[in-house]
Amino acid sequence: MQYTIENMLVRSTSDPADPDLILSVTPEQAGWDYISFQVRQLATGKTWSFSSGDNELAIVILTGNIAVDSNRGEWRGLERENIFTSAAAALYLPRQTNFTVRAERDSEFAVTWVPTDEDHDPWLIRPEDVPTGIRGGDNVSRQINDLLPPGSPVHRLVLVEVYTPSGNWSSYPPHKHDVHIEDDAGHLIEADLEEVYFYKIDKPEGYAYQRVYTDENSPLQQAGQPIDVLVRAENNTAVLIPEGYHPVVSAPGYTTYYLNVLAGSAQSLANQDDPHFTWVKEHYQGVDERLPLY
Repeated sequence: MQYTIENMLVRSTSDPADPDLILSVTPEQAGWDYISFQVRQLATGKTWSFSSGDNELAIVILTGNIAVDSNRGEWRGLERENIFTSAAAALYLPRQTNFTVRAERDSEFAVTWVPTDEDHDPWLIRPEDVPTGIRGGDNVSRQINDLLPPGSPVHRLVLVEVYTPSGNWSSYPPHKHDVHIEDDAGHLIEADLEEVYFYKIDKPEGYAYQRVYTDENSPLQQAGQPIDVLVRAENNTAVLIPEGYHPVVSAPGYTTYYLNVLAGSAQSLANQDDPHFTWVKEHYQGVDERLPLY
């Protein structure tokens, strides 16, 4: 598959048969093996039912208040004023879970699933239990919420929320995770991961830019299908990262949020920097005073 701006940028959808669907990514559409991803909305009192099938699945609340009833249990109060006031509540569900989401008030949520042959327990992640921190420095400062970090009791899924203030960069220095590499002792150096970036901007006309590019170490480039695109990411859009480096910059005047979904050869964020730019990390003078946002 040759990746271009046209098939790497996923815009919000309008489907009369599924009016609550905001955005959808399928493995067939993305040209990869694992990640399915949707963003959905529900008006107060409305419901949405689904089954995880042979997948592990996670629900991430973006705004509102939802309840989930399933054959694995019931959960109440997955609540969030909005993405800029707190970390998300999230619910992990194992395979063969039949469930219904009900909106206690107007709500938006993301749902993602990946195939698995493992069974894990359901897990409610509350906002107050989400590790948060600041990564980088200077105008590369950004806030990180580790919703489902490496080491979580799941099979493949990793979930991260990132906030990039006006004019700042994130996912920088550029890094990649498209080859599974272990050292002689078996320690993971780089994992082979698919990744979705789902964007929200604090003002609807705002935007961010994301460059995605491969080098000679990326399998797609070795196969004669290099990637080098610059994507304008707007509110309620997603950028697909099948391979390659993928830095982001937030337009001046706007705070950029994105939800990262990753899955692949390990439940890990092991990556390698673009060697041309990794030196930047040794020269930060401080941390952006606008962070943390909360």
